[in-house]
Amino acid sequence: MKNEFNLQRRNTLRAGGGIGLFALLTAVGLLRPFDVLAESNRDAFSAKNLDEALTAMGVKTQESNDVFIQLTVPEIAENGAIVPVKVISTYPKVERISILVEKNPNVLAANFIFPQGTEPMLTTRVKMGQTCNVIALVKADGKYYRSAKEVKVTAGGCGG
Repeated sequence: MKNEFNLQRRNTLRAGGGIGLFALLTAVGLLRPFDVLAESNRDAFSAKNLDEALTAMGVKTQESNDVFIQLTVPEIAENGAIVPVKVISTYPKVERISILVEKNPNVLAANFIFPQGTEPMLTTRVKMGQTCNVIALVKADGKYYRSAKEVKVTAGGCGG
């Protein structure tokens, strides 16, 4: 029991030290991670259709899989301005989960990066202008997998 506690303590201290160093380097201007990340996603977030968004994200192929990706969305959204989305993946080595809304003016709604060892689960809300598919795109171990469900929107939330 004592060895297990010491191992957890060491891992916690190691992670804290890494985060502290990252924060220090960012604060003094030696690292600009958010600018780089924003720049790399700019084309994907401004894409006007699904193919454009997938190309901008570097997705060449994707496999459909509803077994290892649990996508929870309402069948009918009474208000397209706040559509709840929950994604859980049981794939090992999940790197990223993206949420795409097929017929929105900007298809890519959200892009979440998961550090190694993080549970690949998220809950958020998206805007939807009309009835269409909501797609959860999971990048795990360098490959892309998707799950999609249609959401019927009775009152739109996005303008063109």
